[in-house]
Amino acid sequence: MAASKSAPVSEARSSAIMAAGTLVSRALGFIRSWMLILALGLGSTVADTFVNANNLPNLIFLLVAGGVFNSVLVPQIIKASKASDGGADYISRLLTLGVLVMLVLTAVVTLAAPWVMQLTTSGYSPPQLALATVFAYWCLPQIFFYGLYALLTQVLNAHGSFGPAMWAPIVNNIVAIAGLGMFVWIFGANRANPHTLDNWTSGHTFFIAAMSTIGVVIQTALLLIPVMRLRLGLAPRFGWRGVGLGTAARLGVWTLATTAVGQLTFLYVMKIASQPGAERVRLQEAGDPLWQQIPGNTVLEIASQLYLLPHSIIALSLATVLFNRMTEASQAGDRAGVREALSHGLRTMAVATVFAALALFALAAPLGMFFSGGRASDGVMLAQTLSILALSTPFMSANFMMARVFYANEDARTPFKIQLWLAVLNVVGAFAIQFLPARYIIFAIAGLYTVGNVLSVVLSSHYLRRLLGHLDGAKVARSYIRMGYAATGSAVVGAIAVGLLGGYNPAGFIWSSNFAALAAVVIIAVPMLVVYFVLLRVFHVTEVRDLLAPLLGRLGGRFGAAAGAPSSASRASGAPRPATHDGAAVAARSEETRAPITAAVTMSDDTGIIPRISGQFDPVMYRARPSAPTDERLPGRRSYQGPPGENPHFPED
Repeated sequence: MAASKSAPVSEARSSAIMAAGTLVSRALGFIRSWMLILALGLGSTVADTFVNANNLPNLIFLLVAGGVFNSVLVPQIIKASKASDGGADYISRLLTLGVLVMLVLTAVVTLAAPWVMQLTTSGYSPPQLALATVFAYWCLPQIFFYGLYALLTQVLNAHGSFGPAMWAPIVNNIVAIAGLGMFVWIFGANRANPHTLDNWTSGHTFFIAAMSTIGVVIQTALLLIPVMRLRLGLAPRFGWRGVGLGTAARLGVWTLATTAVGQLTFLYVMKIASQPGAERVRLQEAGDPLWQQIPGNTVLEIASQLYLLPHSIIALSLATVLFNRMTEASQAGDRAGVREALSHGLRTMAVATVFAALALFALAAPLGMFFSGGRASDGVMLAQTLSILALSTPFMSANFMMARVFYANEDARTPFKIQLWLAVLNVVGAFAIQFLPARYIIFAIAGLYTVGNVLSVVLSSHYLRRLLGHLDGAKVARSYIRMGYAATGSAVVGAIAVGLLGGYNPAGFIWSSNFAALAAVVIIAVPMLVVYFVLLRVFHVTEVRDLLAPLLGRLGGRFGAAAGAPSSASRASGAPRPATHDGAAVAARSEETRAPITAAVTMSDDTGIIPRISGQFDPVMYRARPSAPTDERLPGRRSYQGPPGENPHFPED
């Protein structure tokens, strides 16, 4: 009973720990993006070219190998780790296979860099395509290290070591920031010393592209130290017949298909997104001032990172922790338990995502100027793009939470169906968008992603009703409406403050410099947050306690007591339930013998179900995964580590 009652608090505390690590990484990621814009400019041809090339390694990895790693290799590593010796022989064979696959893939793609860039860009001039190819030669080797990072992370996670994979990406960002800082120190910031195709040198390339890859190499190398400390006796081992990979691949076919469809769609959309940058070059060479009003794919990339922040810090952390509750309830045949976990997750994360959506919308002007590289015209384009994306933030996070239910039920076919609908929307939409004037293409793509986020929630809701009967819709809707009222009041305060600081005046304070914009964000965000929490109390939004429980628990006193007591929603999720048609299987199990829920982090099995709007590698996807049941039979003949002839599953061996 105690374990059951403490589950919501444990989940929230685990979510908070994950969110803290992610927050540090995201903060450094934004500093890295800001430094990149400072060095190259937001609306520059070189920046657009580098962003395209630097996004390719992650996209190609996910397209060709990411799904295989998620659905085939990683589950086998988790299962094999349950052996008495940690599955050294079996894991060694899987690691050997993974390393060889990544080496071959990386070598082939890198050698084909000129053709890869031609396929993934549109309208590039010969000089721009040549620079893109140089960037690709430096960046594409990252594919191998992304794959090795994913494999080593799962070996560590399977043995209960989660910290190294959380902090290694932080070192990666620090290395990249150092490279960008050296670039600015040696070659100057773009605003004072414009960096163009004409004056670009190999020295410029080293500090931008090579340092980016060096950061990825160091990120991966850092994981080798804790892996060696496990003393598993890992070594290169060949021979993969009978290790169960074929069966795992057949079981993961829907995940593989979902990933492939998602990444192919994203690559096509990014190809269309490269058009404005090429058109801007032609207009600039022709002396047409209109080139300054054409946003490129760098604008979309930075807006995407800002828009993804609340999802990656709050929603992703909470959803991955609640996944264990959903899985437990699903395996017990408890539809009510799954429904309650989903409802609790949707309502709790909405406290952050609903506010974030309207806060990003209200603060789009100062945020745009801060990441503009010092040019107000670029800041305006970023603010416009962010405004389009921001309002769909709650939909993206809600869909991610809903997708956890499908995977908790071991249903990978439904996410594939949803991905197909989204792929049709994105391909048809992108095909039509390419015929728009260049200045509207990035805005239209942002609108396309917003529509896709809304559609994904509609589709997920449709399929989940078939599975769960209903989604506790009235309760969820009431919570979202009350939070919407509170967030709207906060956004009005923010919009008024932006106006007072000159956000709607081209000569206003906000548009005077990057640091003026940053000061405006800080000055405005604080009263917005205060107003939001006051209005949450006025509208009796109790879910805020679940979100803040870990923080309040550390403050002690009556706040700590309040944090230790779950809200009504949490109690409903954790308390014993009477036997019902949905929960009969769970009622048969005594609460005293019910195993406590493990607060583990899950790996994202749906790398394509949400339309990707940022090509950057996200290490969070590979940080951890729920542990497999300890009594599950290990896959294949070679998984047994004991003396020959004593394998209980294959006694003839």
